[in-house]
Amino acid sequence: MPAYQTRDGWEALGDPTRRAIVASLAERPQAVGELADVLPISRPAVSQHLRVLKDAGLVTDRAVGTRRVYRLSPEGLGALRDQLDTFWQRALDGYQDVAEPDVTARPTQEQP
Repeated sequence: MPAYQTRDGWEALGDPTRRAIVASLAERPQAVGELADVLPISRPAVSQHLRVLKDAGLVTDRAVGTRRVYRLSPEGLGALRDQLDTFWQRALDGYQDVAEPDVTARPTQEQP
């Protein structure tokens, strides 16, 4: 997987058709024709979406006879998951800061 990619994985997943392709590939590797059979778009359109997903590092392909079979890229999806885990941890840390304020930062009230 190249260090610099022309498309970001999140950007690529912004399209509902590409999300549907990723969901289908999560079940099993598939060729363009198999994907086109379950989607309301043409084979050329599926190929274009797969190219975007491949450029983003989310899918890989290999030749099997005269067909190309596409599968999800564990590395590409792992990178997205790492980013999501980072976002999630930051949100939890922010929630903890609000839910459990630092008692040393509060001004103390003196007893009369």
